[in-house]
Amino acid sequence: MNALQIADPMRFRSWIARRLGLNFDDGKLGFLAELLARRAQDAGRDPHGYLDRLEAAGPDPELRALIAELTVPETYFFRHMEQFRAFSEIALADAARRAHGGGGIQVLSAGCASGEEPYSLAMCAQELGSDFARGVSIAAADINPNMLDKARRGVYSAWSLRETPPEVHRRWFRASGRELEVDPVIRAAVSFHEANLADEQADLWTARGYDVIFCRNLLMYFTPEAAQGLVGRFTRALAPGGHLFLGHAETLRGLSSGYHLCHTHGTFYYQRKTAAEAAAQPSDPPRRRSAAGWGEGLGRSAAGPGEDLERIAAVPAADRQAWTTTWLETVQQSSERIRALSQRPAAEPAVRAVRKAEPRRSAATQVQSALELLRGERFSEALGVLAGLPQESENDPDVLLLRAALLTHSGHLAAAEKASRALLERDELNAGAHYLLALCRESAGDRQGALDHDQTAAYLDPAFAMPRLHLGLMADRGGDGEGARRELAAALVLLKREDASRLLLFGGGFGREALIALCSARLAAEGGMP
Repeated sequence: MNALQIADPMRFRSWIARRLGLNFDDGKLGFLAELLARRAQDAGRDPHGYLDRLEAAGPDPELRALIAELTVPETYFFRHMEQFRAFSEIALADAARRAHGGGGIQVLSAGCASGEEPYSLAMCAQELGSDFARGVSIAAADINPNMLDKARRGVYSAWSLRETPPEVHRRWFRASGRELEVDPVIRAAVSFHEANLADEQADLWTARGYDVIFCRNLLMYFTPEAAQGLVGRFTRALAPGGHLFLGHAETLRGLSSGYHLCHTHGTFYYQRKTAAEAAAQPSDPPRRRSAAGWGEGLGRSAAGPGEDLERIAAVPAADRQAWTTTWLETVQQSSERIRALSQRPAAEPAVRAVRKAEPRRSAATQVQSALELLRGERFSEALGVLAGLPQESENDPDVLLLRAALLTHSGHLAAAEKASRALLERDELNAGAHYLLALCRESAGDRQGALDHDQTAAYLDPAFAMPRLHLGLMADRGGDGEGARRELAAALVLLKREDASRLLLFGGGFGREALIALCSARLAAEGGMP
Protein backbone atom coordinates (compact mmCIF):
# COMPACT_ATOMS: atom_id res chain seq x y z
CA MET A 1 0.00 0.00 0.00
CA ASN A 2 1.20 3.52 -0.77
CA ALA A 3 0.97 6.43 1.69
CA LEU A 4 -2.53 7.43 0.56
CA GLN A 5 -3.78 3.86 0.81
CA ILE A 6 -2.30 3.46 4.30
CA ALA A 7 -3.73 6.71 5.73
CA ASP A 8 -7.32 5.50 6.13
CA PRO A 9 -6.45 2.06 7.60
CA MET A 10 -4.18 3.78 10.11
CA ARG A 11 -6.97 6.17 11.01
CA PHE A 12 -9.28 3.16 11.33
CA ARG A 13 -6.74 1.47 13.60
CA SER A 14 -6.55 4.56 15.81
CA TRP A 15 -10.33 4.68 16.11
CA ILE A 16 -10.44 0.97 17.07
CA ALA A 17 -7.79 1.56 19.74
CA ARG A 18 -9.66 4.52 21.21
CA ARG A 19 -13.14 2.99 21.07
CA LEU A 20 -12.46 -0.69 21.74
CA GLY A 21 -8.98 -0.71 23.26
CA LEU A 22 -7.80 -3.28 20.70
CA ASN A 23 -4.26 -3.16 19.34
CA PHE A 24 -3.42 -4.08 15.73
CA ASP A 25 0.21 -3.99 14.63
CA ASP A 26 1.43 -2.96 11.20
CA GLY A 27 1.17 -6.53 9.97
CA LYS A 28 -2.62 -6.26 10.33
CA LEU A 29 -3.01 -3.09 8.27
CA GLY A 30 -3.91 -5.12 5.19
CA PHE A 31 -6.71 -6.87 7.09
CA LEU A 32 -7.97 -3.51 8.41
CA ALA A 33 -7.85 -1.99 4.92
CA GLU A 34 -9.95 -4.84 3.52
CA LEU A 35 -12.46 -4.64 6.37
CA LEU A 36 -12.71 -0.87 6.08
CA ALA A 37 -13.28 -1.00 2.31
CA ARG A 38 -15.93 -3.69 2.62
CA ARG A 39 -17.87 -2.02 5.47
CA ALA A 40 -17.66 1.37 3.74
CA GLN A 41 -19.01 -0.12 0.50
CA ASP A 42 -21.89 -1.79 2.38
CA ALA A 43 -22.70 1.59 3.95
CA GLY A 44 -22.64 3.31 0.55
CA ARG A 45 -19.68 5.54 1.41
CA ASP A 46 -16.01 5.88 0.58
CA PRO A 47 -13.59 4.86 3.38
CA HIS A 48 -12.89 8.46 4.36
CA GLY A 49 -16.57 9.32 4.68
CA TYR A 50 -17.26 6.08 6.52
CA LEU A 51 -14.61 6.94 9.10
CA ASP A 52 -16.08 10.42 9.48
CA ARG A 53 -19.41 8.79 10.31
CA LEU A 54 -17.86 6.37 12.81
CA GLU A 55 -15.98 9.13 14.60
CA ALA A 56 -18.95 11.46 14.68
CA ALA A 57 -21.71 9.13 15.80
CA GLY A 58 -20.56 5.53 16.05
CA PRO A 59 -23.98 4.05 15.17
CA ASP A 60 -24.72 0.95 17.23
CA PRO A 61 -25.63 -1.36 14.32
CA GLU A 62 -22.39 -0.58 12.52
CA LEU A 63 -20.32 -0.80 15.68
CA ARG A 64 -21.80 -4.22 16.41
CA ALA A 65 -21.01 -5.40 12.89
CA LEU A 66 -17.41 -4.28 13.24
CA ILE A 67 -17.03 -5.90 16.66
CA ALA A 68 -18.24 -9.22 15.27
CA GLU A 69 -15.44 -9.11 12.69
CA LEU A 70 -12.70 -7.74 14.95
CA THR A 71 -13.18 -10.25 17.77
CA VAL A 72 -13.13 -13.91 16.83
CA PRO A 73 -12.45 -15.79 20.07
CA GLU A 74 -11.37 -19.40 20.46
CA THR A 75 -12.30 -21.04 23.73
CA TYR A 76 -13.64 -24.26 25.27
CA PHE A 77 -14.88 -25.61 28.58
CA PHE A 78 -12.33 -25.94 31.40
CA ARG A 79 -9.55 -24.44 29.34
CA HIS A 80 -6.43 -24.72 31.54
CA MET A 81 -8.03 -26.91 34.17
CA GLU A 82 -5.39 -25.98 36.76
CA GLN A 83 -6.87 -22.48 36.98
CA PHE A 84 -10.32 -23.88 37.69
CA ARG A 85 -8.87 -26.04 40.46
CA ALA A 86 -7.26 -22.96 42.01
CA PHE A 87 -10.59 -21.14 41.62
CA SER A 88 -12.48 -23.90 43.45
CA GLU A 89 -9.96 -24.71 46.17
CA ILE A 90 -8.42 -21.28 46.84
CA ALA A 91 -10.43 -18.36 45.46
CA LEU A 92 -13.92 -19.61 46.33
CA ALA A 93 -12.79 -20.84 49.73
CA ASP A 94 -11.25 -17.42 50.49
CA ALA A 95 -14.37 -15.63 49.27
CA ALA A 96 -16.57 -17.83 51.46
CA ARG A 97 -14.51 -16.92 54.53
CA ARG A 98 -14.79 -13.21 53.74
CA ALA A 99 -18.55 -13.54 53.17
CA HIS A 100 -19.12 -15.43 56.42
CA GLY A 101 -22.03 -13.88 58.29
CA GLY A 102 -23.83 -12.46 55.28
CA GLY A 103 -23.57 -11.63 51.60
CA GLY A 104 -22.97 -13.86 48.62
CA ILE A 105 -19.94 -14.46 46.41
CA GLN A 106 -19.70 -12.36 43.24
CA VAL A 107 -17.73 -13.65 40.24
CA LEU A 108 -17.05 -11.84 36.96
CA SER A 109 -16.02 -13.48 33.69
CA ALA A 110 -14.71 -10.53 31.66
CA GLY A 111 -14.41 -11.23 27.95
CA CYS A 112 -16.56 -14.34 28.28
CA ALA A 113 -16.90 -14.93 24.51
CA SER A 114 -19.40 -17.74 23.84
CA GLY A 115 -19.87 -18.65 27.48
CA GLU A 116 -17.70 -21.70 28.06
CA GLU A 117 -15.67 -20.00 30.79
CA PRO A 118 -18.51 -18.69 33.00
CA TYR A 119 -20.42 -21.95 32.65
CA SER A 120 -17.27 -23.82 33.71
CA LEU A 121 -17.04 -21.54 36.77
CA ALA A 122 -20.69 -22.29 37.60
CA MET A 123 -20.01 -26.01 37.35
CA CYS A 124 -17.06 -25.65 39.73
CA ALA A 125 -19.33 -23.92 42.24
CA GLN A 126 -21.99 -26.62 41.89
CA GLU A 127 -19.41 -29.34 42.47
CA LEU A 128 -18.84 -27.80 45.93
CA GLY A 129 -22.48 -28.44 46.78
CA SER A 130 -25.80 -26.92 45.78
CA ASP A 131 -26.15 -25.01 49.06
CA PHE A 132 -22.78 -23.37 48.46
CA ALA A 133 -23.53 -22.71 44.78
CA ARG A 134 -26.74 -20.82 45.62
CA GLY A 135 -24.59 -18.14 47.24
CA VAL A 136 -22.41 -17.70 44.12
CA SER A 137 -23.47 -15.18 41.46
CA ILE A 138 -21.62 -15.19 38.13
CA ALA A 139 -21.75 -12.20 35.78
CA ALA A 140 -20.30 -12.66 32.29
CA ALA A 141 -19.50 -9.74 29.99
CA ASP A 142 -18.36 -9.48 26.39
CA ILE A 143 -18.48 -6.90 23.62
CA ASN A 144 -19.43 -9.32 20.83
CA PRO A 145 -23.24 -9.65 20.61
CA ASN A 146 -23.06 -12.72 18.38
CA MET A 147 -20.97 -14.56 20.97
CA LEU A 148 -23.34 -13.54 23.75
CA ASP A 149 -26.31 -14.89 21.79
CA LYS A 150 -24.55 -18.24 21.50
CA ALA A 151 -23.67 -18.16 25.20
CA ARG A 152 -27.28 -17.57 26.23
CA ARG A 153 -28.44 -20.51 24.08
CA GLY A 154 -26.00 -22.77 25.90
CA VAL A 155 -25.64 -25.28 23.04
CA TYR A 156 -22.16 -26.45 22.01
CA SER A 157 -20.36 -28.96 19.82
CA ALA A 158 -18.48 -31.89 21.33
CA TRP A 159 -15.23 -30.13 20.40
CA SER A 160 -15.99 -27.43 22.98
CA LEU A 161 -15.98 -30.14 25.66
CA ARG A 162 -12.62 -31.64 24.68
CA GLU A 163 -11.05 -30.85 28.10
CA THR A 164 -14.18 -31.44 30.19
CA PRO A 165 -13.82 -34.23 32.79
CA PRO A 166 -16.11 -37.18 31.94
CA GLU A 167 -18.04 -36.98 35.22
CA VAL A 168 -18.74 -33.26 34.64
CA HIS A 169 -19.78 -34.01 31.07
CA ARG A 170 -22.29 -36.61 32.26
CA ARG A 171 -23.72 -34.45 35.03
CA TRP A 172 -24.12 -31.06 33.38
CA PHE A 173 -24.70 -31.67 29.65
CA ARG A 174 -27.46 -33.38 27.72
CA ALA A 175 -27.75 -34.28 24.05
CA SER A 176 -29.45 -31.79 21.74
CA GLY A 177 -29.39 -33.38 18.30
CA ARG A 178 -25.75 -33.63 17.31
CA GLU A 179 -24.77 -31.04 19.91
CA LEU A 180 -24.76 -30.73 23.69
CA GLU A 181 -26.85 -28.41 25.84
CA VAL A 182 -25.81 -27.01 29.21
CA ASP A 183 -28.02 -28.05 32.11
CA PRO A 184 -30.63 -25.37 33.04
CA VAL A 185 -29.24 -25.19 36.59
CA ILE A 186 -25.89 -24.04 35.23
CA ARG A 187 -27.43 -21.67 32.70
CA ALA A 188 -29.50 -20.04 35.44
CA ALA A 189 -26.36 -19.39 37.49
CA VAL A 190 -24.84 -17.04 34.88
CA SER A 191 -26.08 -13.63 33.75
CA PHE A 192 -24.69 -12.27 30.47
CA HIS A 193 -24.03 -8.60 29.76
CA GLU A 194 -22.98 -6.79 26.60
CA ALA A 195 -20.18 -4.45 27.65
CA ASN A 196 -17.18 -2.69 26.15
CA LEU A 197 -14.49 -3.48 28.71
CA ALA A 198 -12.37 -0.60 27.40
CA ASP A 199 -14.94 1.86 28.75
CA GLU A 200 -16.12 2.66 32.24
CA GLN A 201 -19.36 0.74 32.84
CA ALA A 202 -21.13 1.88 36.01
CA ASP A 203 -23.35 -1.20 36.17
CA LEU A 204 -20.40 -3.55 35.62
CA TRP A 205 -17.66 -1.96 37.70
CA THR A 206 -19.48 -1.80 41.02
CA ALA A 207 -16.95 -0.67 43.62
CA ARG A 208 -15.54 -3.74 45.40
CA GLY A 209 -18.38 -5.81 44.03
CA TYR A 210 -16.47 -8.92 42.94
CA ASP A 211 -14.68 -11.64 44.89
CA VAL A 212 -13.14 -13.26 41.80
CA ILE A 213 -12.50 -11.95 38.29
CA PHE A 214 -11.51 -14.12 35.33
CA CYS A 215 -10.14 -12.17 32.36
CA ARG A 216 -8.09 -14.53 30.26
CA ASN A 217 -6.42 -13.83 26.94
CA LEU A 218 -7.84 -10.34 26.58
CA LEU A 219 -5.13 -8.01 27.88
CA MET A 220 -2.74 -9.33 25.22
CA TYR A 221 -4.99 -7.85 22.53
CA PHE A 222 -5.33 -4.44 24.18
CA THR A 223 -3.19 -1.37 23.71
CA PRO A 224 -0.92 -0.69 26.72
CA GLU A 225 -3.12 2.23 27.75
CA ALA A 226 -6.32 0.21 27.47
CA ALA A 227 -4.75 -2.72 29.38
CA GLN A 228 -3.67 -0.46 32.22
CA GLY A 229 -7.10 1.16 32.34
CA LEU A 230 -8.82 -2.22 32.45
CA VAL A 231 -6.59 -3.48 35.26
CA GLY A 232 -7.36 -0.28 37.17
CA ARG A 233 -11.07 -1.00 36.85
CA PHE A 234 -10.51 -4.58 38.01
CA THR A 235 -8.69 -3.27 41.06
CA ARG A 236 -11.50 -0.87 41.95
CA ALA A 237 -14.15 -3.53 41.37
CA LEU A 238 -12.40 -6.39 43.19
CA ALA A 239 -12.77 -6.75 46.94
CA PRO A 240 -9.52 -6.59 48.95
CA GLY A 241 -8.26 -10.15 49.14
CA GLY A 242 -10.19 -11.06 45.98
CA HIS A 243 -8.56 -13.05 43.18
CA LEU A 244 -7.79 -12.19 39.56
CA PHE A 245 -7.08 -14.86 36.93
CA LEU A 246 -5.36 -13.91 33.66
CA GLY A 247 -4.34 -15.93 30.63
CA HIS A 248 -1.17 -18.02 30.84
CA ALA A 249 0.73 -15.58 28.63
CA GLU A 250 -0.46 -12.49 30.53
CA THR A 251 0.92 -10.84 33.65
CA LEU A 252 0.36 -7.69 35.69
CA ARG A 253 4.04 -6.81 35.39
CA GLY A 254 4.22 -3.14 34.46
CA LEU A 255 0.46 -2.70 34.90
CA SER A 256 -0.22 -2.77 38.64
CA SER A 257 1.49 -3.16 41.99
CA GLY A 258 -1.80 -3.70 43.78
CA TYR A 259 -1.70 -7.52 43.79
CA HIS A 260 0.17 -10.43 45.30
CA LEU A 261 1.31 -13.07 42.83
CA CYS A 262 0.02 -16.55 43.73
CA HIS A 263 1.41 -19.86 42.48
CA THR A 264 -0.53 -23.02 43.31
CA HIS A 265 -2.04 -25.95 41.41
CA GLY A 266 0.63 -25.50 38.72
CA THR A 267 -0.65 -22.06 37.71
CA PHE A 268 -0.18 -18.37 38.44
CA TYR A 269 -2.90 -15.93 39.46
CA TYR A 270 -3.26 -12.81 41.61
CA GLN A 271 -4.76 -11.69 44.91
CA ARG A 272 -5.66 -8.07 45.47
CA LYS A 273 -3.76 -6.50 48.35
CA THR A 274 -5.57 -5.15 51.38
CA ALA A 275 -5.88 -1.38 51.79
CA ALA A 276 -3.01 -1.37 54.32
CA GLU A 277 -0.75 -3.38 52.01
CA ALA A 278 -1.55 -1.19 49.02
CA ALA A 279 -0.86 1.98 51.02
CA ALA A 280 2.60 0.70 51.91
CA GLN A 281 3.53 0.27 48.23
CA PRO A 282 4.79 2.87 45.74
CA SER A 283 1.87 4.57 44.01
CA ASP A 284 3.27 4.00 40.51
CA PRO A 285 3.13 0.56 38.90
CA PRO A 286 6.44 -1.29 38.48
CA ARG A 287 8.43 -0.11 35.51
CA ARG A 288 9.15 -2.29 32.51
CA ARG A 289 12.87 -1.70 32.18
CA SER A 290 16.06 -3.64 31.72
CA ALA A 291 19.59 -2.89 32.78
CA ALA A 292 19.82 -0.67 29.70
CA GLY A 293 17.67 1.82 31.55
CA TRP A 294 20.70 2.88 33.61
CA GLY A 295 22.51 4.42 30.66
CA GLU A 296 23.80 4.03 27.15
CA GLY A 297 26.76 1.90 26.22
CA LEU A 298 26.15 -0.89 28.75
CA GLY A 299 24.63 -3.37 26.35
CA ARG A 300 27.94 -4.92 25.27
CA SER A 301 29.32 -7.87 27.21
CA ALA A 302 32.80 -7.34 28.67
CA ALA A 303 34.12 -10.47 26.98
CA GLY A 304 34.03 -11.05 23.26
CA PRO A 305 32.54 -14.24 21.81
CA GLY A 306 35.95 -15.92 21.51
CA GLU A 307 36.87 -15.18 25.10
CA ASP A 308 33.49 -16.44 26.31
CA LEU A 309 33.99 -19.75 24.51
CA GLU A 310 37.48 -20.03 25.97
CA ARG A 311 35.95 -19.50 29.40
CA ILE A 312 33.68 -22.49 28.93
CA ALA A 313 36.63 -24.50 27.66
CA ALA A 314 38.62 -23.49 30.77
CA VAL A 315 36.21 -25.47 32.98
CA PRO A 316 37.67 -28.99 33.45
CA ALA A 317 35.86 -31.70 31.50
CA ALA A 318 34.48 -33.42 34.62
CA ASP A 319 33.03 -30.13 35.86
CA ARG A 320 31.76 -29.23 32.42
CA GLN A 321 29.75 -32.45 32.25
CA ALA A 322 27.88 -31.75 35.51
CA TRP A 323 28.35 -27.96 35.49
CA THR A 324 29.67 -28.27 39.06
CA THR A 325 27.07 -28.50 41.79
CA THR A 326 25.05 -25.47 40.79
CA TRP A 327 25.01 -22.94 37.96
CA LEU A 328 26.08 -20.24 40.43
CA GLU A 329 29.20 -22.21 41.37
CA THR A 330 30.05 -22.48 37.68
CA VAL A 331 29.81 -18.70 37.38
CA GLN A 332 31.95 -18.13 40.46
CA GLN A 333 34.63 -20.72 39.58
CA SER A 334 34.90 -19.45 36.02
CA SER A 335 35.24 -15.87 37.22
CA GLU A 336 38.00 -16.88 39.65
CA ARG A 337 39.94 -18.66 36.90
CA ILE A 338 39.70 -15.71 34.55
CA ARG A 339 40.77 -13.26 37.25
CA ALA A 340 43.77 -15.47 37.98
CA LEU A 341 44.82 -15.23 34.33
CA SER A 342 44.16 -11.54 33.85
CA GLN A 343 43.07 -8.59 35.92
CA ARG A 344 41.21 -7.14 32.92
CA PRO A 345 43.14 -3.93 32.23
CA ALA A 346 40.15 -2.61 30.31
CA ALA A 347 38.31 -2.21 33.58
CA GLU A 348 41.00 0.03 35.12
CA PRO A 349 39.66 3.34 33.75
CA ALA A 350 36.36 2.70 35.52
CA VAL A 351 38.20 1.90 38.77
CA ARG A 352 40.30 5.06 38.52
CA ALA A 353 37.14 7.06 37.84
CA VAL A 354 35.63 5.74 41.05
CA ARG A 355 38.75 6.62 43.07
CA LYS A 356 39.08 10.12 41.67
CA ALA A 357 35.38 11.00 41.60
CA GLU A 358 34.03 14.08 43.27
CA PRO A 359 32.32 13.35 46.61
CA ARG A 360 29.07 14.86 45.38
CA ARG A 361 28.62 12.68 42.31
CA SER A 362 25.01 12.05 41.37
CA ALA A 363 23.43 8.72 42.23
CA ALA A 364 23.03 8.00 38.52
CA THR A 365 26.76 8.49 37.96
CA GLN A 366 27.61 6.17 40.84
CA VAL A 367 25.27 3.49 39.52
CA GLN A 368 26.88 3.89 36.10
CA SER A 369 30.31 3.35 37.67
CA ALA A 370 29.04 0.25 39.48
CA LEU A 371 27.77 -1.17 36.19
CA GLU A 372 31.12 -0.56 34.53
CA LEU A 373 32.80 -2.43 37.38
CA LEU A 374 30.26 -5.25 37.00
CA ARG A 375 31.26 -5.44 33.35
CA GLY A 376 34.84 -5.99 34.48
CA GLU A 377 33.71 -8.54 37.11
CA ARG A 378 34.92 -6.22 39.87
CA PHE A 379 32.00 -7.22 42.06
CA SER A 380 33.43 -6.07 45.42
CA GLU A 381 34.46 -2.70 44.06
CA ALA A 382 31.05 -2.24 42.47
CA LEU A 383 29.41 -3.02 45.82
CA GLY A 384 31.68 -0.41 47.41
CA VAL A 385 30.41 2.18 44.95
CA LEU A 386 26.79 1.32 45.78
CA ALA A 387 27.57 1.58 49.48
CA GLY A 388 28.45 5.24 48.90
CA LEU A 389 25.06 6.12 47.42
CA PRO A 390 22.90 8.70 49.22
CA GLN A 391 20.57 7.18 51.79
CA GLU A 392 17.50 8.07 49.75
CA SER A 393 18.75 5.84 46.93
CA GLU A 394 19.18 2.72 49.07
CA ASN A 395 15.67 1.41 48.42
CA ASP A 396 15.47 2.38 44.76
CA PRO A 397 14.38 -0.79 42.90
CA ASP A 398 17.16 -0.47 40.32
CA VAL A 399 19.80 -0.11 43.00
CA LEU A 400 18.39 -3.04 44.96
CA LEU A 401 18.43 -5.24 41.86
CA LEU A 402 22.00 -4.29 40.97
CA ARG A 403 23.17 -4.85 44.57
CA ALA A 404 21.42 -8.24 44.69
CA ALA A 405 23.07 -9.30 41.42
CA LEU A 406 26.52 -8.23 42.60
CA LEU A 407 26.11 -9.99 45.94
CA THR A 408 24.89 -13.16 44.22
CA HIS A 409 27.74 -13.37 41.74
CA SER A 410 30.35 -12.57 44.40
CA GLY A 411 29.07 -15.38 46.64
CA HIS A 412 27.52 -13.34 49.47
CA LEU A 413 24.33 -15.34 49.21
CA ALA A 414 22.67 -14.51 52.53
CA ALA A 415 23.05 -10.80 51.78
CA ALA A 416 21.97 -11.37 48.16
CA GLU A 417 18.82 -13.13 49.30
CA LYS A 418 18.08 -10.33 51.76
CA ALA A 419 18.50 -7.71 49.02
CA SER A 420 16.34 -9.69 46.59
CA ARG A 421 13.55 -10.06 49.14
CA ALA A 422 13.77 -6.35 49.98
CA LEU A 423 13.24 -5.64 46.29
CA LEU A 424 10.25 -8.00 46.14
CA GLU A 425 8.69 -6.14 49.07
CA ARG A 426 8.64 -3.09 46.82
CA ASP A 427 8.00 -4.82 43.50
CA GLU A 428 6.56 -8.30 43.94
CA LEU A 429 6.54 -8.83 40.17
CA ASN A 430 10.26 -8.23 39.58
CA ALA A 431 11.43 -11.12 37.43
CA GLY A 432 15.11 -10.39 38.04
CA ALA A 433 14.75 -10.62 41.82
CA HIS A 434 12.99 -13.97 41.49
CA TYR A 435 15.78 -15.30 39.25
CA LEU A 436 18.48 -14.25 41.73
CA LEU A 437 16.52 -15.88 44.53
CA ALA A 438 16.43 -19.08 42.47
CA LEU A 439 20.24 -19.08 42.36
CA CYS A 440 20.46 -18.46 46.11
CA ARG A 441 17.89 -21.14 46.94
CA GLU A 442 19.61 -23.74 44.80
CA SER A 443 22.95 -22.99 46.47
CA ALA A 444 21.25 -23.38 49.86
CA GLY A 445 20.06 -26.87 48.86
CA ASP A 446 16.45 -25.75 48.40
CA ARG A 447 15.77 -27.18 44.94
CA GLN A 448 12.02 -26.68 45.12
CA GLY A 449 12.45 -23.07 46.15
CA ALA A 450 14.81 -22.56 43.21
CA LEU A 451 12.28 -24.12 40.81
CA ASP A 452 9.47 -21.95 42.18
CA HIS A 453 11.41 -18.71 41.77
CA ASP A 454 12.68 -19.62 38.29
CA GLN A 455 9.16 -20.52 37.17
CA THR A 456 7.88 -17.26 38.59
CA ALA A 457 10.57 -15.27 36.79
CA ALA A 458 9.81 -17.04 33.50
CA TYR A 459 6.07 -16.42 33.93
CA LEU A 460 6.50 -12.74 34.78
CA ASP A 461 8.81 -12.13 31.83
CA PRO A 462 8.50 -14.76 29.08
CA ALA A 463 11.38 -13.12 27.16
CA PHE A 464 13.83 -13.58 30.08
CA ALA A 465 16.32 -16.27 29.03
CA MET A 466 18.24 -16.87 32.27
CA PRO A 467 15.49 -18.57 34.34
CA ARG A 468 14.83 -20.91 31.41
CA LEU A 469 18.53 -21.71 31.23
CA HIS A 470 18.69 -22.34 34.98
CA LEU A 471 15.58 -24.57 34.87
CA GLY A 472 17.14 -26.54 32.03
CA LEU A 473 20.44 -27.02 33.85
CA MET A 474 18.69 -28.12 37.04
CA ALA A 475 16.58 -30.60 35.07
CA ASP A 476 19.75 -31.83 33.34
CA ARG A 477 21.50 -32.42 36.66
CA GLY A 478 18.39 -34.06 38.09
CA GLY A 479 18.15 -36.59 35.28
CA ASP A 480 14.98 -35.12 33.76
CA GLY A 481 15.95 -35.31 30.10
CA GLU A 482 12.59 -34.23 28.71
CA GLY A 483 12.41 -31.20 31.03
CA ALA A 484 16.01 -30.29 30.25
CA ARG A 485 15.39 -30.39 26.49
CA ARG A 486 12.24 -28.31 26.82
CA GLU A 487 13.76 -25.58 28.98
CA LEU A 488 17.14 -25.45 27.24
CA ALA A 489 15.47 -25.24 23.83
CA ALA A 490 13.39 -22.29 25.09
CA ALA A 491 16.51 -20.66 26.58
CA LEU A 492 18.40 -21.11 23.30
CA VAL A 493 15.74 -19.21 21.36
CA LEU A 494 15.52 -16.45 23.98
CA LEU A 495 19.28 -16.02 24.34
CA LYS A 496 19.62 -15.15 20.66
CA ARG A 497 17.46 -12.05 21.18
CA GLU A 498 18.03 -11.36 24.89
CA ASP A 499 18.85 -7.78 25.79
CA ALA A 500 22.65 -7.56 26.05
CA SER A 501 22.50 -5.34 29.13
CA ARG A 502 20.39 -7.96 30.90
CA LEU A 503 23.01 -10.58 30.09
CA LEU A 504 25.55 -8.23 31.68
CA LEU A 505 23.48 -8.00 34.84
CA PHE A 506 22.46 -11.66 35.20
CA GLY A 507 24.97 -13.66 33.14
CA GLY A 508 27.67 -13.72 35.81
CA GLY A 509 30.33 -12.76 33.25
CA PHE A 510 29.23 -15.18 30.54
CA GLY A 511 28.27 -13.47 27.29
CA ARG A 512 25.66 -14.39 24.73
CA GLU A 513 27.81 -16.73 22.64
CA ALA A 514 29.04 -18.65 25.68
CA LEU A 515 25.52 -19.18 26.98
CA ILE A 516 24.29 -20.23 23.54
CA ALA A 517 27.19 -22.69 23.33
CA LEU A 518 26.27 -24.06 26.75
CA CYS A 519 22.63 -24.56 25.74
CA SER A 520 23.61 -26.20 22.48
CA ALA A 521 26.07 -28.53 24.19
CA ARG A 522 23.63 -29.65 26.86
CA LEU A 523 20.86 -30.08 24.29
CA ALA A 524 23.14 -32.27 22.18
CA ALA A 525 24.03 -34.32 25.26
CA GLU A 526 20.32 -34.82 25.96
CA GLY A 527 19.55 -35.93 22.40
CA GLY A 528 18.81 -32.63 20.69
CA MET A 529 15.79 -30.39 20.39
CA PRO A 530 12.46 -31.69 21.79
